[in-house]
Amino acid sequence: MASNVKIPRATLKRLPLYYRFVSNLKSKGIDRVNSKTISEALQIDSATIRRDFSYFGELGKKGYGYNIDSLIEFFKKEINGSNDIKIAIVGVGNLGRALLTYNFSIHDEMSITEAFDVDKNVIGEQVGKVVIKDSRTIKETLKSLDIDVVILTTPEHVAQTVVDELVESGVKGIMNFTPARLNTPKDVQVHHIDLGIELQSLLFFMRNYD
Repeated sequence: MASNVKIPRATLKRLPLYYRFVSNLKSKGIDRVNSKTISEALQIDSATIRRDFSYFGELGKKGYGYNIDSLIEFFKKEINGSNDIKIAIVGVGNLGRALLTYNFSIHDEMSITEAFDVDKNVIGEQVGKVVIKDSRTIKETLKSLDIDVVILTTPEHVAQTVVDELVESGVKGIMNFTPARLNTPKDVQVHHIDLGIELQSLLFFMRNYD
């Protein structure tokens, strides 16, 4: 990543979209792509794509486009440092189980490897390839396995308490599926996923755009 340039958040949020798209192209045996093709597939303006890529140096050549293998290696490095990402989930209710079952199957480099819950009836149960652990072991487990990304699907009223414990465990990224607005230190990134709001947003766009 460009060392002394602040990358806009909107650009960073688009990187996984680009990554998934070029990965699909590679699976079809395609070895290069241009910004026009990416634009048409993702419905992102070509100028925006070129500007996004320009933050990271010379990724392509005029008249040639972008080499697929080079783009994939670049995105892997920027998104996850070329390492496999191990993720924990806290709260194994209906949503937690669905996420464990799905387990990022379209992203080979990411997987949920740990799951925690307080319910004695589910502790020790295996969902997919993951055995649910007692939430009381969160700190020692996350620290020992050096896991710093967590998906939070607990009840709202305990979310902040759990997050405080996650921060103490060294977690730096939290995907929050609860309605709670979480307080964390500045060096801990929290992405809030509110399915109700997302559905309302979808309905708004359906009704107001052709």
